[in-house]
Amino acid sequence: MEVPVPPSWAATFTVLLATAVLFLTAVLRCHHRRQARKHNLPPGPRPWPVIGNLNLIGPLPHRSIRELSARHGPLMFLRFGSFPVVVASSVDAAEFFLRTQDLAFLDRPRMACGKYTVYNYSGMLWSHYGAYWRQLRKLWLTELLSAKQLRLTESVRADEVRAMLRDLRAASAGGGGAVVLKDHLLMATLNVVSRMVLGRKYVGEGAGADAAAATPDEFRWMIEEIFFLNGALHVGDMVPWLGWFDPHGYVARMKRLAKMFDAFVEHVLREHDDRRRREGPAFVPKDMVDLLLQLADDPSLDVPIDRNGVKASILELITGGTDTSSVTMEWAMSELLRKPDVLAKATEELDRVVGRDRLVAEGDIPSLPYLDAVVKEAMRLHPVVPLLVPRVSREDTSVAGYDIPKGTRILVSVWAIGRDPAVWGDAAEEFRPERFVGSEVDVKGQHLQLLPFGSGRRMCPAHGLGLRMVQLVLANLLHGFTWRLPDGVVAEELSMEEKFGISVSRVDHLKAIPEPKLPDHLY
Repeated sequence: MEVPVPPSWAATFTVLLATAVLFLTAVLRCHHRRQARKHNLPPGPRPWPVIGNLNLIGPLPHRSIRELSARHGPLMFLRFGSFPVVVASSVDAAEFFLRTQDLAFLDRPRMACGKYTVYNYSGMLWSHYGAYWRQLRKLWLTELLSAKQLRLTESVRADEVRAMLRDLRAASAGGGGAVVLKDHLLMATLNVVSRMVLGRKYVGEGAGADAAAATPDEFRWMIEEIFFLNGALHVGDMVPWLGWFDPHGYVARMKRLAKMFDAFVEHVLREHDDRRRREGPAFVPKDMVDLLLQLADDPSLDVPIDRNGVKASILELITGGTDTSSVTMEWAMSELLRKPDVLAKATEELDRVVGRDRLVAEGDIPSLPYLDAVVKEAMRLHPVVPLLVPRVSREDTSVAGYDIPKGTRILVSVWAIGRDPAVWGDAAEEFRPERFVGSEVDVKGQHLQLLPFGSGRRMCPAHGLGLRMVQLVLANLLHGFTWRLPDGVVAEELSMEEKFGISVSRVDHLKAIPEPKLPDHLY
């Protein structure tokens, strides 16, 4: 007689999981049908049980969503797992969410990246709308990143740009070899932000024998990792009851990264706290960390800012001000190297306006309209955050006869808007800076056809600094060197493949050969 074998734990778990999935599928299907009957939702593809429309989203979500919008319209309804999502892919649709009803769409989704990498939603980026967020935004705009602060730190940017040019000249010397441009761009922006925010350099040359200082390679990895993880599609963010399931290891990577950044930021704070104690009543803030600590101690604040709030702000200032600018400049240089005629026009303008006896200063930028057009065109074709950071509707609203229920996640596809032939004409996919020459369209959130920094109350508060950095660094790269691609690389065939995260960068970093063209003493 054959003795029955008891089922294994794995087999039992599999049966239970399958049963739960089938049950939840039936429940969700009924819920979806009831919701569709209750609300007149925008058009969109039919969702699958449990996963919704995630099966239609490829490795480059901004491209997948644009293809879906071409079939279903500029106002499109999707389901990402358990969550309803509305995508705006036209100027009119963006205007509703970013301007007309901006106040109704100011919340952020509660996602793992905000919990694990930004101190449990304590920063500006992932915190919900409310008194705490309004206070942080006010402090950023009026204290940390005010026009006055940017003027006071102009010399810092000039110093670090010159140092970058010197490093590029040294790197290319002796064989005229190609340089990995992103490495130099990232270090230049990191050094600027470090000196403005932290008071000194903590990474690479100039950091000294600092126990907390990371090597340039380590810090570059940390910056790229946080931007990737803040844009990654984690299963638990889409299907909360599967939050324990981490098939790609994203949450584990977030926790590891958070520990690395926290050790760095804590060291910075200890140094600043020590100086405040030593100087006592004579203490005067010298950088943004000093300002943050002073503001956090202000008893008149509507909502207290605790240590995690200070650390989250420091982290967002460092990472946001570093990666986004360097990614934009790398895309701009990639496009220029593919279009020698455009590159020639930009350098001719610099030679004519600035001359070859000095470097480009921030005061020169208003006199360089073609350079400004190049920057705008790069931001149009390659917005660093192509879907903006997702918002969440705080109340039931309606647009164009369609209902947007409370709790719906909102994606604004500035990437699709920037390539919309209805806005930009038949050459919308081509890099043509001339379209901005003499145009009043800017990147400051007022012209919804060009939104690299977003618009409305949730617009990037560091847009002023970011724009200055991109313009100044790009101008000096073009003014200080003659650029060419390595031998064997044809301009028309230069790869422009993208890598998705919360920002979209190049898959392969741009390699190019800089040949100095200014007098030696300027480097």
